[in-house]
Amino acid sequence: MLFEDHLCLLRGGGDLATGVALRLHRCGFPVAVCELENPLAVRRTVAVSTAVAAGEVTVEGMSARRVDDINDVATVAATGVVPVLVSPQLPDLGKFPRSVVVDARLMKLNTDTTLEDAPLVVALGPGYTAGMDCHVVVETLRGPRIGRVITTGTASPDTGVPGEVEGQSTKRVVRAPVDGLVIWNHRIGDRVEVGDVLGHVGAQPVVSDLTGMVRGLVADGTSVRLGTKVGDVDPRGSRATIEEVSDKALAVGGGVLEAVLSWLDHGQ
Repeated sequence: MLFEDHLCLLRGGGDLATGVALRLHRCGFPVAVCELENPLAVRRTVAVSTAVAAGEVTVEGMSARRVDDINDVATVAATGVVPVLVSPQLPDLGKFPRSVVVDARLMKLNTDTTLEDAPLVVALGPGYTAGMDCHVVVETLRGPRIGRVITTGTASPDTGVPGEVEGQSTKRVVRAPVDGLVIWNHRIGDRVEVGDVLGHVGAQPVVSDLTGMVRGLVADGTSVRLGTKVGDVDPRGSRATIEEVSDKALAVGGGVLEAVLSWLDHGQ
């Protein structure tokens, strides 16, 4: 492993975070992930957070495995496997040496990330200010600036509008109609039609607004709040892929990789 002394810790293991992990992993950095006990990732086939419930997952040749002992994290990461630790907070610095922390939770506001979290702190998307609560922000908004490394200031504000896929934006995102537990009738990879009942949140049906392929669903039995993103229907149908990380995730991951390599090149 080329950069074995520079452990990169990601907070969050969803599909965008997994693109970051993949870029760093492929370039020789040991990577570890902190996640919630009940992750809300939708594109679970390409999210290392899937390891929390499944025990392990492989995404484009990168293996991730749940670990329950903080003392095993660095050891597992050194083997090239990405350890996934259930830890809403950052692990104790004394037990978990790291060079880089990436806040990849996409919370769109900063709740607890600080410049003191690691020698290099990177945050994804809006809600963070480079130079104040992190060293670097990476742009996540689709468009000509996606993946840009921002060393002063903030990323573009949240538009609240999902990116377009074949002209479809808000209709492709499936949201919880009420608070409750999610139970699905369909699986990731299924083809659905407009009006099909994908499943239920509580007693309320969750209906597809598009014809296409189910690209993502939160895990069965997940407790969600009204308005939470719980699914994604891709209008490209059979031309969609559920086994590869997205172009957006790779672009953002490239920005994080640039930030880390630039930091190392400038003597940390």
